[in-house]
Amino acid sequence: MLPWKRVLRPLAALLLTAAVAVVPAATATASDGAAPSRGWNDYTCKPSAAHPRPVVLVHGTLGNSVDNWLGLAPYLTSRGYCVYSLDYGQLPGVPFFHGLGPIDKSAEQLSAFVDKVLAATGAAEADLVGHSQGGMMPRHYLKFLGGAAKVNALVGIAPDNHGTDLNGLTNLLPYFPGAEDLLKATTPGLADQITGSAFLTKLNAGGDTVPGVRCTVIATRYDEVVTPWRTQYLSGSAVRNVLLQDLCPLDLSEHLAIGLFDRIAFHEVANALDPARATPTTCASAFS
Repeated sequence: MLPWKRVLRPLAALLLTAAVAVVPAATATASDGAAPSRGWNDYTCKPSAAHPRPVVLVHGTLGNSVDNWLGLAPYLTSRGYCVYSLDYGQLPGVPFFHGLGPIDKSAEQLSAFVDKVLAATGAAEADLVGHSQGGMMPRHYLKFLGGAAKVNALVGIAPDNHGTDLNGLTNLLPYFPGAEDLLKATTPGLADQITGSAFLTKLNAGGDTVPGVRCTVIATRYDEVVTPWRTQYLSGSAVRNVLLQDLCPLDLSEHLAIGLFDRIAFHEVANALDPARATPTTCASAFS
């Protein structure tokens, strides 16, 4: 691949992320997790015996509590789950595009939101499902903020668990004096996700997981944002790493599609939330 193509591909991916996030932006409102939705963020919902834990959806970088979940949230609510989503990582003066603040502070926002959901539903534990940064950030909550006592399962859809090099683009930062410092100062949430960052080094020291929490990673080999894609996987005894193309070789979803509208990935999310009732995920799951 020509060098300029190596640069343009990840840049195009970031621009596409921003474009998708803003399309239905008029539906996003306050950042308290109470945005209007198609049946989710209903604080009168009480978990059923079949689905006793509320599901908290954690959006990705440049996403928000509504736009990131227009596909998955209705998918889960129609199956009887109490589903909630939050906004986190907001920067002053930047509407709609969230997940840009320091990730450790974002994890504190998640902690407060989970407490709010548990108090409203009366449940003892929640399940977390996150896309991209939203699949990685909760691990800080689990590991350092007491989240392991309040969470049963974490499902990461294309999570950057060990960071990303954006197809090698981040390796160019040292050649531009001041670029890395500027990134840290203006969008610390992006800087924290670069492979080898201080945040990720601390997060992954001593093991990827914490006792008592089941973890599932759903990845796609066509991911152009979290690269190399295998770095999304976690290690541990209570971990299941899934490659989408092992379930359906015809699935061409990349980083955005796997989280926004891929019903094959959604089917695998449902399996991870309720493994006792799991059914095989195949190409036909796109129509289920």
